[in-house]
Amino acid sequence: MCVLCSQSLLVETHWTDRRTDAGEPVATAGNDRERQRRRDWQHRAQLLNHVLGHYGLSLDNWQNRHYVLSDRKGRSEIVTDLGTLWPAAAQLLGHPLDPLDPQLVEVLSGVHLAREGC
Repeated sequence: MCVLCSQSLLVETHWTDRRTDAGEPVATAGNDRERQRRRDWQHRAQLLNHVLGHYGLSLDNWQNRHYVLSDRKGRSEIVTDLGTLWPAAAQLLGHPLDPLDPQLVEVLSGVHLAREGC
């Protein structure tokens, strides 16, 4: 078994990947719950790319279990969840990401306004 597959078996599910619906069935391949989990994962990656793109980073979804974080120089890191994403991004950049960076807020506000049709 490769290292990435074994990590999937040993890593606890991050809270952002959990559903809090009581009585919901466990996500198994092919059921509605698994399809929704995959849609959520794709949507999350899309939203994160709006933020990360400001810093010259991109995030790719790898088999709906891991993310591949890359910079423009071709360096990349495999991250398992949002908890490990931000430290990995800071490591690739060489400095922490500032969520209150005025330029980032302006870019994200533009994305929001464009979606609303303003």
